[in-house]
Amino acid sequence: MEEEEEEDEDPWALPALHDAGPAWKELDGIGKLQRVLLAILRGFLLLVLLYVFVCSLDVLSSAFQLVGGKAAGDIFSDNEVLSNPVAGLVIGVLLTVLVQSSSTSSSIIVSMVSSGLLTVTTSIPIIMGVNVGTSVTSTLVSLAHSGDRNEFRRAFAGSAVHGLFNWLTVLILLPVEVGTHYLYHLTSAIVDTFNIQSSETAPDILKVITEPFTHLIIQVSFSWDKGTITQTQTRPPLLWDDQPAPGWHPPGFSGGTRDGRPSLLPSGTHIFAHTTLPDMAVGFILLFASLLVLCGCLMLIVKLLNSVLRGQIAQAIKKVINADLPFPFGWVNGYLAILVGALMTFILQSSSVFTSAIIPLIGIGVISLERVYPLCLGSNIGTTTTAMLAALASPADKLIFCPSAPQVALIHLFFNLTGIVLWYIIPVLRLPIPLAKKFGNITAKYRWFAVLYLLLSFFLLPAAIFGLSIAGWPVLVGVAGPIVLLAAFCSVVTLCQHRCPQYLPHCLRTWDSLPIWMHSLEPWDHLLSQCQRHCCCCCRCCREKVPVCARVCMCVPSPRHLTFDPE
Repeated sequence: MEEEEEEDEDPWALPALHDAGPAWKELDGIGKLQRVLLAILRGFLLLVLLYVFVCSLDVLSSAFQLVGGKAAGDIFSDNEVLSNPVAGLVIGVLLTVLVQSSSTSSSIIVSMVSSGLLTVTTSIPIIMGVNVGTSVTSTLVSLAHSGDRNEFRRAFAGSAVHGLFNWLTVLILLPVEVGTHYLYHLTSAIVDTFNIQSSETAPDILKVITEPFTHLIIQVSFSWDKGTITQTQTRPPLLWDDQPAPGWHPPGFSGGTRDGRPSLLPSGTHIFAHTTLPDMAVGFILLFASLLVLCGCLMLIVKLLNSVLRGQIAQAIKKVINADLPFPFGWVNGYLAILVGALMTFILQSSSVFTSAIIPLIGIGVISLERVYPLCLGSNIGTTTTAMLAALASPADKLIFCPSAPQVALIHLFFNLTGIVLWYIIPVLRLPIPLAKKFGNITAKYRWFAVLYLLLSFFLLPAAIFGLSIAGWPVLVGVAGPIVLLAAFCSVVTLCQHRCPQYLPHCLRTWDSLPIWMHSLEPWDHLLSQCQRHCCCCCRCCREKVPVCARVCMCVPSPRHLTFDPE
């Protein structure tokens, strides 16, 4: 009966966050003082955890640079690969996964265009991939809510709605751009009309707070957005494993040497200043440590928010965030949320930090999915302001005339604006919201689906497409073409099954004619459950070193399945 009642409830309705403690009126003077001090302490701890969380993201970015910097440099130096728009899209996804910030990734692309390594045309697919890759951090954050089924449903949907918007926009605009060069011609006309120029630097508000701490842990000798790759170099100077030619040094190099080799780790006060480990080993150490700290901070933030956002405080926050303006101004609500998301991302200078910070609020039920969607769209707009502000608001004596760099920043901006026109202005076309709810429901039932989505969307699928792109257009079209056509056919048939099944042949009105493993996740869930039980059982048997007959008793689900041999 309890399960039936849970199924009847709307899982997407925001839950009531009740305060289990006594009411304020019932407390005496000491009790009120204790509650106030406890609230201050919780607020302070929340700020500390958020600070450590942001610092761990910064260290994670440095770790990824140390681990994958040389490979990224090899890719960016290959003009044949970059000329393929599909490969460029994948490179943008992997680059943002590498540096954990779309603002940083777009700055890298802008600097490469200004240095002549990339043309504006080849940078457009990479910018699109940068937009897609920025949602990987929020997806990782949502995994911290996997302990509670409904919280996980909401948190994962909140992260998925961002990624789905980016993927849907890419699926529409990438073919349009390849065929018509829409973004290139639009931004080129704007740059030529207003004579926009670019500057050397852009303000960075968040790093002013985090760098004093993160620089005690790790320092990279030069940043990627300062021209670390140029056409004049014989090889990409991102990660140094080999002995360089005599007298040759990487551009902007300020680090030291270890065993006669230049290193990204300069001498200084950070922990790894005098280590003898290679850069890649240091990168893996920092990668593991930063992920551990990141997960720990997320779990503590979730628990702290659950204890703070209760009762009247929670209701007040929910009313403010999810409030709707009276008729006829109700349509303004979403656009105000877009403005708030853009402003917060501009202040933080990182869309990953902003979207990751609101995921716990989605999970515990403070923000609705319908309100998160415009906030994420605003975050996409805000992440483009770093390069735009550098182009439009810098002092005149620091301006360097380079029309290509601000054009790339405008391309990033108009890509997101076009996506908003496609998937937000018309309410019927807000497809990311129902798709995210579908993904959230699947994840609530099969929690391993979240990991599968993460691996496929940001690692395995981009890596596979990139490998096919390197092999050439014929191989990419020959392998990926049939798969794309099959996926499109299945999507159209599934849509018709729900909307107009009477127009379909009888064999296509349901997928029941196919093997169940082809249209249901239930067999795969059963297989994974069996593997998990088998692994846990074997580990337990080995650890306890119990007799064989007892191992059989633990491995079978019920004693009635046991048969004993008299011998």
